[in-house]
Amino acid sequence: MPKLEHANLVLTKIEPTLKFLETAFPEWRIRGEGKSEWYGRPRRWLHFGDDESYVTLNDHGEGAQRDLAGFEPGLAHLGFQVSSLDEIVGRLESAGYRPHHLGEDHPHRKNTYFIAGEGLEFEFIEYLSDAPEEKNYYV
Repeated sequence: MPKLEHANLVLTKIEPTLKFLETAFPEWRIRGEGKSEWYGRPRRWLHFGDDESYVTLNDHGEGAQRDLAGFEPGLAHLGFQVSSLDEIVGRLESAGYRPHHLGEDHPHRKNTYFIAGEGLEFEFIEYLSDAPEEKNYYV
C-alpha cells in the first residue's frame, strides 16, 4: 500500500518552519541534517520527523511562497492527521501561533489551518470516526 514518506520544502531559512513543526510535534526529532549542493549552490538540509515519515527542510530558497489566496500552481498546504486537534492547537497557541482558519463543519472530523514559517500553510485533522465511509464522507 503506498504511503507518503516525506515532503520536501525549500525555504529561505529553515529555523522558523522548524520551530513551528517542533511545537506542533514535540515527539518528532531531527533525523539527520547536513550540507549539500543543489545545481551549483550550497544548501543546508534537515529531516524532521519520526522513523516512518518526515519533512525535509532546505534553505537558500529565493522569492516568496505562492499567494495562498491566489491561483498560482504550487503547494497549497500539508495536512497532518493528529489524535487530538485541541492538544495541537493549544500547544501552538501557547507558543504564539494563531489559527489562520478552521475547517468546515463535518460530522466525522475537525480540522484547523495555520500559516507558519515563510507563509506555508499546515492543516491538522482529527478524525472522529475510524469508519472509512464516515472519515471520507464529503458534505
